[in-house]
Amino acid sequence: MSDLEAMMRARLACLEPDELLLQDDSAQHAGHAGAAGGGGHFFLTIVSKHFAGLNGVARHRAVYQALGDLMGGRIHALSITAMTPDEL
Repeated sequence: MSDLEAMMRARLACLEPDELLLQDDSAQHAGHAGAAGGGGHFFLTIVSKHFAGLNGVARHRAVYQALGDLMGGRIHALSITAMTPDEL
């Protein structure tokens, strides 16, 4: 696990995930403008009770807020699947 992945997991812990799957897809984007600047490409699946009653946009905002300054910097692209435990 890279230091960036560990940092992402630590920051997402505030959402108390029941499940957190994080896949670094950065190698597939070598040569891409965002990758050239050092930004990673990730796929995230996160299951949390904190998403209950939130629509998809609000769930994504919660993830972006948790990741803070990593977004748009060390993270160039993030594909998010955010669910509640009841949606599994």
